[in-house]
Amino acid sequence: MECAKLGVPIDWKRPGGPKTQVDLARMPARDPARSLGSLVVNTGGGGATIQDVRSMPAVVSELTTWFDVVLINARSAVSRGSTSIVECATPPPGLTGLILRPDEKSWRAHARANTAYDASCRKSMGAAYAGLTSWQVAHDLEALRAALGEPKLRYLGNSYGTVFGQAYLESFPEKVGRMVLDGVADHTQASLERWLLDNALTEERQLSRFRDWCRAGCALGDDDAIEVFDGLLARARHTPLPAGARTLNEREFLVAVREGLTPPAWPRLAAALRKASDGDATDLANLLPPAVEGPGYPHGALLCRDFMPKVPGYRGFLAVESRLRAAAPRIGWIQGRYQLARCLGMGNASSYPPHPLLARGVPPVLISIGDADDNTPNLAAEHMAAQLPGARVVRHGDGHAAYFMQSASGLGATCLRQYVHDYLAAGALPPSGARCPGDLVARIPRG
Repeated sequence: MECAKLGVPIDWKRPGGPKTQVDLARMPARDPARSLGSLVVNTGGGGATIQDVRSMPAVVSELTTWFDVVLINARSAVSRGSTSIVECATPPPGLTGLILRPDEKSWRAHARANTAYDASCRKSMGAAYAGLTSWQVAHDLEALRAALGEPKLRYLGNSYGTVFGQAYLESFPEKVGRMVLDGVADHTQASLERWLLDNALTEERQLSRFRDWCRAGCALGDDDAIEVFDGLLARARHTPLPAGARTLNEREFLVAVREGLTPPAWPRLAAALRKASDGDATDLANLLPPAVEGPGYPHGALLCRDFMPKVPGYRGFLAVESRLRAAAPRIGWIQGRYQLARCLGMGNASSYPPHPLLARGVPPVLISIGDADDNTPNLAAEHMAAQLPGARVVRHGDGHAAYFMQSASGLGATCLRQYVHDYLAAGALPPSGARCPGDLVARIPRG
């Protein structure tokens, strides 16, 4: 892996102004003589693509069959080993805080905690903190394309990397080459309530997907997973569930189940529900996320400036929450508080709020949408894809980051991976309505 830094303006609207740097790394093509050129990759997450790939090189290594793979970190993150790594002295509050403590006093306390986190990141990053938006990162991508000498940008964006891709599509449509967006975070939904609703409905359906998976065999045996969930929720509303030395109240129960609804955790969730139904919710309590410790990182500010530069007040949100609860009454409704917890109290000095995508004349983009993806909701991904008339969508039965996770799992030429490779290397688009199986879900042990 060859590392470098790209000097860019903090604010591309003032290209002659103060500068910052973006971390890059290159994994050369296996056979330089046969390389098709550069493929730029951002893995999303906290923005530290280089760190991600160093710890799990298999996620992109096969792509070096055709390309020089160029990894780009978002401005909010740099890879380990860099002398310029940025940490925020104050970590953000936990994302489940507003769910577990729903009163107005706790709402204000959470906002103060986020304000302190925001201030500590601003202090750590200095002037560069003002440049944390995906609009700026899209311009960094364009500067990288020019530096690489590529006439068009080839790009593979995963999770938050798809937000950078959307910004690039809109800002530089004439420079778009082949682009794959996997695990789409929808930046095109201008209505915060509708965006929260997509999150809520997807999570509600995830509970049904877990039930469907369990029907083919899991720790719950012949019991219906949703009936077990409903029974435990009713009990927790009446009396907290015994969980060893502690108990689990209604909201803690919902948070624990939510944590277990990501597909790799399904066996653990099924076993925990079985034990809780038998009178011991200790394993469910162990699913609760741990308290936030250690430093924070600036990516949270980037997300808030992109998605929630304005957060409703407590009483205004209660009205939104009542509508979320009507639409997703079992578990999806808690997504409203989960998402707002990211940004309540954060500053919005610079922002790039969601808006309809205007990307005229771009070539076909390949978009991968997972039925079991509740990280970047598939309903929201469908909304974004519908705004690119030439886009080709591949639906699959796996969860978030399926292309990278299938690669890391050594699954070989899966349906999804083959579509991605054929498109990137040869421009071959999958057929309309293409669908792939859940190759990762099929490998989940049933316990």
